[in-house]
Amino acid sequence: MPATLLSDEDRVTRLPALGETGWMGVADRDALRKIWKFKSFSEAWGFMSRAALAAEKLNHHPEWSNTYNVVDVTLTTHDCDGLSALDVELAQRMDKLAGDATVVRNHSEPVDCLCKLHAGGKGAA
Repeated sequence: MPATLLSDEDRVTRLPALGETGWMGVADRDALRKIWKFKSFSEAWGFMSRAALAAEKLNHHPEWSNTYNVVDVTLTTHDCDGLSALDVELAQRMDKLAGDATVVRNHSEPVDCLCKLHAGGKGAA
């Protein structure tokens, strides 16, 4: 069964709770984005591994990137060209899997990863 866009009612009832955990809308897209900073690359990679298994079980895969201890995730459902119940479910699962990682709430600024700190702020990876 193909995914369908979230109804207006579902958007009003389900999205605010995700917003409280740091998920934010994406400009010019019907999508959600969240950025986590973990204590280390290993913790970030562990999160991504657990999240990948959850995504595979849902057959719904995130757009994401990883730079050292930072994981940047965007969720949208390409089948329906916007947010669906799959995005809400995967977001909730990822929140549980992230543990005590720091949530970056300002998406307008670049996020410095630990590699920059270790390199004395020179930006070396």
